[in-house]
Amino acid sequence: MDTTPRTVQAHGITLAYRVWGPPDAPPVLLLHARGHDGSDWAQTAPALAAGPRRVYAPDLRGHGRSDWPGDYRYATMADDVHAFLTALGIDRADVVGHSLGGAVACLLAQRHPETVRRLVLEDVPAPFPLDPPRPPAERPAGDLPYDWAMILATDRQRNAPNPVWGDHMGRITMPTLLIGGGATSLIPQEQIAALAALLPDARHLTIDAGHLVHATRPEEFLTAVDQFLTPWHPAP
Repeated sequence: MDTTPRTVQAHGITLAYRVWGPPDAPPVLLLHARGHDGSDWAQTAPALAAGPRRVYAPDLRGHGRSDWPGDYRYATMADDVHAFLTALGIDRADVVGHSLGGAVACLLAQRHPETVRRLVLEDVPAPFPLDPPRPPAERPAGDLPYDWAMILATDRQRNAPNPVWGDHMGRITMPTLLIGGGATSLIPQEQIAALAALLPDARHLTIDAGHLVHATRPEEFLTAVDQFLTPWHPAP
């Protein structure tokens, strides 16, 4: 299977992505966490593609081989993803987002609900201010596989989220599965439960794996996601 990174022009920037599965299978979009890129799904995507599904894993802006343009608002990233789907001719997809990717997936589902059939949020930050706020980050030495400006920008948004993000949760009407990582996760699990309560059609599952659920407990993660995403009934 060819999973060589590809690129596409979307929302005025170049986005790199990987793809698995038959071209004519139902599409699934995987959105990675902060500091990672689409390759983070390399152990997860083949199993999802066996559905069969066509699985896409882009590098979000500021990460990996995608452009690092300097605007790292969550909403801008969501617009990138919508443009990415449009550029590839994908009208509707299942969307799985981890951490930062989950926040982007939430905004995509709010702003373009017709694009998202089912939504999976893996240990995603909730749209509530952190108390106490996250302290200023210190840049690691050496070259980084992501833009350090993205870290600073997303920390600011995590500490003080745009209120619109929380106010528009009711727009996410598609079936949604929230997977929390349990007590050892860096995401407050009570916030994931509170987020689930804001969604009209939500299921909430905890897998005690810490923040990296799909990497630490892949079989349990894949079982939950596969069952949730099946079956797919395309519109005639």
